[in-house]
Amino acid sequence: MCVLVTGAAGFVGTHVSAALKRRGNGVLGLDNFNDYYDPSLKRARQELLERSGVYIVEADINDATLLKKLFEIVAFTHVMHLAAQAGVRYAMENPSSYVHSNIAGLVTMLEVCKSVNPQPSIVWASSSSVYGLNTKVPFSERDRTDQPASLYAATKKAGEEIAHTYNHIYGLSITGLRFFTVYGPWGRPDMAYFFFTRDILKGKSIPIFEAANHGTVARDFTYIDDIVKGCLGALDTAKKSTGSGGKKKGPAQLRVFNLGNTSPVPVFDLVSILEKLLKVKAKRLIMKLPRNGDVQFTHANISLAQKEFGYKPTTDLQTGLKKFVRWYLSYYGNGKKSVQ
Repeated sequence: MCVLVTGAAGFVGTHVSAALKRRGNGVLGLDNFNDYYDPSLKRARQELLERSGVYIVEADINDATLLKKLFEIVAFTHVMHLAAQAGVRYAMENPSSYVHSNIAGLVTMLEVCKSVNPQPSIVWASSSSVYGLNTKVPFSERDRTDQPASLYAATKKAGEEIAHTYNHIYGLSITGLRFFTVYGPWGRPDMAYFFFTRDILKGKSIPIFEAANHGTVARDFTYIDDIVKGCLGALDTAKKSTGSGGKKKGPAQLRVFNLGNTSPVPVFDLVSILEKLLKVKAKRLIMKLPRNGDVQFTHANISLAQKEFGYKPTTDLQTGLKKFVRWYLSYYGNGKKSVQ
């Protein structure tokens, strides 16, 4: 197996690349190191990967010429497409970055993949946010996904439809993974568990959202190692694409899986766990859930991934946060090193 990992300096990308390398697969990374969050964290992840022998090409996913060149040099059997503009709230400030990365970038990648010979199998990151305003829980892959609550969610939903088109017309084998609130060491500073940790240590108050009528806001927090297992499982069970030179020879595999932890935890409880681990009392600022794309809860039904490749998350939030906090304190020191 020889894998091109896009978004390789990202949180999930780094962990997946390292895991592939550890088990002896060929891995090449691609990342544009944008400044949506502190690029020095991405550079530190890059150093981590380069020490284990994974090289990252610095380029934009929309650079079709460069992508074609990479495929000429390396005969990739698989693409793990994780490059994306993440984050629900930032979409209200910079909508075009989501269209550029999550829609145009995906199309550029699929265009290159459909034309190379042989075509690679593709596994890519969709998102649990495609479930949007759905109220039936747990969320199942068979549920409707036509009520996105954010532009980010809408671009991921669009990605799933685009994947269907390329699979149908060109015979590309494509698997979409709907990640549920991934957390852990080397994580993303824009995620609540991460900036809660930072602000609790600094003695700043942290915003805790509650839904209408004091409703609980809860997330299906999924530890990074469990997500990595799901990503590798999806790669290992991906069938070959059936086209060549942009022509479809027969029907190709098209799948979508939830990768979650199946046990939503209220954000209140997340904060309590962090208080214990950091030995600092949090200053809680209770606020109404704003209409900025955040949904009240997420909860994954993972029976499909379990059946297909034995996906079974094993890390509870307490254990996972303990590992995150240990990493955070060793990376930043007790809040001494600046984190943007």
